[in-house]
Amino acid sequence: MTDTIIIALYFAAVLGIGFYHSRRKTTTTEYFLAGKHVGWFAVGATLFSTNIGSEHFVGLAGTGASSGLAVGCYEWSASFCLIALGWIFIPQYLRSRVFTMPEFLERRFSPGARWYLTGVSLVAYVFTKISVALFAGGILIREIFGWDYMTSAILLVIATGIYTVTGGLSAVIYTDLFQAFILIGGAALLTFLGLGAVGGFAGLREALPPDFFHMIKPLDHPDFPWLGTTVGTLILGIWYWCTDQVIVQKALSARSVTDARTGTIFAAALKILPVFILVLPGLIARALWPYDVTGDNAYPLLVQRLLPPGLTGLMVAALLAALMSSLSSVFNSCSTLLTMDVYRKIHPEAGERRLVWVGRLSTAVIVGLSIAWIPFIRYLDDEIYQYLQSVQAYVGAPITATFLTGILWKGATARAALTTLLVGGLAGASRFVLDILHKAMGYDLGPLMVIVDFSFLNFSVIVFFGCVTLMIAVSSIGEKPVLARIAGLTLDWAAERDLDPVAERRMAVATGIVACAVLVLWHHFR
Repeated sequence: MTDTIIIALYFAAVLGIGFYHSRRKTTTTEYFLAGKHVGWFAVGATLFSTNIGSEHFVGLAGTGASSGLAVGCYEWSASFCLIALGWIFIPQYLRSRVFTMPEFLERRFSPGARWYLTGVSLVAYVFTKISVALFAGGILIREIFGWDYMTSAILLVIATGIYTVTGGLSAVIYTDLFQAFILIGGAALLTFLGLGAVGGFAGLREALPPDFFHMIKPLDHPDFPWLGTTVGTLILGIWYWCTDQVIVQKALSARSVTDARTGTIFAAALKILPVFILVLPGLIARALWPYDVTGDNAYPLLVQRLLPPGLTGLMVAALLAALMSSLSSVFNSCSTLLTMDVYRKIHPEAGERRLVWVGRLSTAVIVGLSIAWIPFIRYLDDEIYQYLQSVQAYVGAPITATFLTGILWKGATARAALTTLLVGGLAGASRFVLDILHKAMGYDLGPLMVIVDFSFLNFSVIVFFGCVTLMIAVSSIGEKPVLARIAGLTLDWAAERDLDPVAERRMAVATGIVACAVLVLWHHFR
């Protein structure tokens, strides 16, 4: 009874916050960018909540139970990517006054680049973000309550969609802010109880192989080769944290460059936590019940077997917070892309009210496609988080190369950008098809098995550097970009001299502290 009351109070609070921020959203800036009035604390919290979805609880703990702390490399690499977002990317995005990342690509390069990124982003959201989040949430609810995951997914979509459709980004951000506290508090509590049950960190080390506590693996490791877990995760992370609409849209809502940058530094500090509150529980479950843990069931087992009544309800609320915050963010970003990058391009005469109406309506198609894809996910990988990262690796490298080169180098051309996106995207799609043929359909691909067996993280490194080389080569033989047209779209430190120097120094010190903390931790668990 206590658990039910806690969960009911959670839903009441989330819906109450969402509906409160659903009022008077009549312009595109209000609906899609929260009126651009969000402070740094809310920016950092919503970046963290958006990222930590139910797939993190299931996938990070599941992979941790199977292979140790190494999967945490994605989380600590993210800290550096968030720092890059705040210091390198956000100033250009805010100066350009764009709503979407495809819109920025059009201004920097061409309409073709915009259409490519819009299409790839929407497809990637179906294949990764929405469908994986729903599937992982379904696993949690099935294990805890016994419901089938399709029913669970549909019910959660309805609950999340109620406030997302009506309130836009403001409702998403301020519900995320509330959910961040529940998410971190619930996960930290379960980790604390789990460490107590296993005899502390020393007892955990005694119960598991030493290799479980090393994050740097050999170059030929099938899942976590050192090149992929250092360079490869940074490449994927820059795509996700610095160029992906779902994440960057939150930073675009900040009221100033200072708020956006401080928020990203705050989020970078928060990203230190998941290794300890999400990966470590997987190791704890493996140590406590080595014969019962099968991977993705590690976290649900901890919830079921360690938490007393009342605390179980709090933990379920944390899991629901993770799922709903991620889903609401993706739904809102899909609406933004479909409205501002598709509908407005086709109907440039559309007024503000009509665009907001289209934004509210457009989520339904994406949700339907995502639900239809859920049953196929399980065939691709036994560990859901690894599946998510592998798909991202196939689409992220060429996008990262294009954005980085375009922002850091004024000489990058429109032709080079489109060529790089198409060639790199084709390379990633080819690898994805090979994975489906082998893992999902069981085909022996003969000599092509060398490609399938090659670590997707190392694969992303090769594709990235190939794309950067292609970008530079094509730019050097084509027409040079008109510098006046791309003014303000490439990195220019001089343009930020009007920022408060005291705030600038504080942000630099905070950045150094976060970066050093991550490096020290990585060295400790090397």
